[in-house]
Amino acid sequence: MNVTELARQLRTNTKVLLEILPQYGFDIGQKAIKIDDRTAQQVIKKWKFIKRDLELKRQQEQEERKQKERELRRESGKTILIPHIITVREFAEKMELPVTQVMMELMKNGILANQNQNIDFDTASIIGNELGFGVQKLDGDSEETDKQDEQGEVLEEALKKSVNKEQRAPVIVVMGHVDHGKTKLLDTIRHTNIIDKESGGITQHIGAYQTVWKDPKSGAERALSFIDTPGHEAFTVMRSRGAKVADIAILVVAADDGVKPQTEEVIQIIRAAKLPFVVTINKIDKETADVQRVKTELSQRNIIPEEWGGDVPMVEISAKSNINIDKLLDVLLLVADMNEETIKADATIPAVGTIIESHVDKGMGPVATVLVQAGTLKLGDPLVVNKEIYGKVRAMKDYTGSPVESAGPSVPVQIIGFKVAPEVGDIMDIGSASGASKIDIKQKKTQQTGAEKTYVVESNANDEDEGGKKMMNLVIKADVLGSLEAIIGSLSKIKHDEVGVSIVGKGLGNINEDDVHKAEAADATVIGFHVNPTPLAEEDMREKNIPFKHYTVIYDLINWVKDELEKMLDVEIIVHELGNLKVLAIFRTEKGAMTVGGRVENGKIAKGAQIRVKRDGEIIGAGKLVECQTGKQSVKEVPSGTECGLRFEGKTRIEVGDVLEVYSEERKVRKIIFQ
Repeated sequence: MNVTELARQLRTNTKVLLEILPQYGFDIGQKAIKIDDRTAQQVIKKWKFIKRDLELKRQQEQEERKQKERELRRESGKTILIPHIITVREFAEKMELPVTQVMMELMKNGILANQNQNIDFDTASIIGNELGFGVQKLDGDSEETDKQDEQGEVLEEALKKSVNKEQRAPVIVVMGHVDHGKTKLLDTIRHTNIIDKESGGITQHIGAYQTVWKDPKSGAERALSFIDTPGHEAFTVMRSRGAKVADIAILVVAADDGVKPQTEEVIQIIRAAKLPFVVTINKIDKETADVQRVKTELSQRNIIPEEWGGDVPMVEISAKSNINIDKLLDVLLLVADMNEETIKADATIPAVGTIIESHVDKGMGPVATVLVQAGTLKLGDPLVVNKEIYGKVRAMKDYTGSPVESAGPSVPVQIIGFKVAPEVGDIMDIGSASGASKIDIKQKKTQQTGAEKTYVVESNANDEDEGGKKMMNLVIKADVLGSLEAIIGSLSKIKHDEVGVSIVGKGLGNINEDDVHKAEAADATVIGFHVNPTPLAEEDMREKNIPFKHYTVIYDLINWVKDELEKMLDVEIIVHELGNLKVLAIFRTEKGAMTVGGRVENGKIAKGAQIRVKRDGEIIGAGKLVECQTGKQSVKEVPSGTECGLRFEGKTRIEVGDVLEVYSEERKVRKIIFQ
């Protein structure tokens, strides 16, 4: 075989192949042109392991290089000064690092942010330390800090107006490592709702929803509000602004994976917010699940289970198989009862709440979801955010998409009526309308770097990294950052040696012409999650025949990707050797067929099987066994030691003394497994 042909089959460079093979015991010269078939087959068989080993070495070298750079920075004592809030781009400039490297480091820590997005000092400090920098808060940052403190004070002052406090539904946030099952848990809880039994349980995508569950003690039906933000992006932003939106946290830890660095970060966030929390140990139905190991790892971080004498309730669940979800809801109600003094609100005052989702809808304009924390929000109320009037409530929808006229404490509602989309974490205080000024729409749109701005993170695909895989290229656009992060997190679980997903473009907002051009250049499929193409983009895709898929449920999108990747896999052919027959006589010769007689020397031969024709130990041709007889009787199989006649179809001319190797082939469709 030519070396270039072998390199083509292995999807690698010929020069690289000749450099690599001697390192793995193949005695082939650097200038070799041909390679014998036996050695070629050995190389093909071992290539998967060679490639994996090379990838590990490359990753190790990269990590060592980065580690050396970090150590050099630490030794030099390099320190950067940053304010309370900083954009990713400015943060990268201060460290004199590429903005893409900083964004990747953020992604490793579960934060998907574009270069124009803000991160708080705590987040920047963690990332900076990991990159080898000392991070200190800017002394002159009092103005920014005062602004952030003011956000928290607005909420506190508004809540202090409450007089007639009554019990309200607890607000729960689900947090944990990126692939430990947060989204699936929220989805399963949504389906578990004892009242909402609509088809599929699919709810309106507004960033939060309510579930009704029966109290095990009183038997009364009680509501629980869940902040539905995969990756808890909104929660992190709100925390940085001093806003307290959640009453209880659920910490999700996978039973087969244990405590990860992001889990530790979440533990710190929960403790900083002083939230009561429940630990759910998810994926207990997996073979590799080890619940005791998870509990031990948590106890090492001072989270002691109740059964070990601690104060943290732990529930072992499987969100996928709906195991113990009822127990989890019971425990959440119990924790809410234990903290009932803090889970109260006055429904009679003007509404006050926090923006938990915000985006611009093509048909409705600026839309935001508000979690009402006190008071009652009504149709026609002025929308006062940061002491500015953003518009008035023209319409409200609950999480099922049904219109509502009012929303009380702990109720999330999607509001139509904003002239400009507010930012996630902003405080809405209807009671301060009298002293509020009208918003300057033009100026606000210019300043805004939040939901209204469509931004794209550049491709993270690297042909060299993929090592010749068949790649499925995608351009993904979503309506909100939480969904985009959840989709990318789910796709990152696809691990396969032969196929993979390359995200060549991603961002928020409707699909535009730039996205279409990017898809055309990369031969990619455009995916819209809760977003649609603009008329120009739609026409462009139709003319250029660019595939487009629209989804509203993440699992449908992931299943489609999985199915498409499986179609790209080569069908696995399993060969079953059946037996050998020695040819003793030639009875008839036709064009493309022969009738011969012989003895089955070992195994068996079977009708419909494949045949290899061997002469003097070498394979000279192939064909198919279409019929076999013993005596004058047609049979399906002939056992070892039996003489028989058979009809052979093929171009090869068989002679007396030839050996026919009979075998069957099984075509096995291969599956993609999420790791």
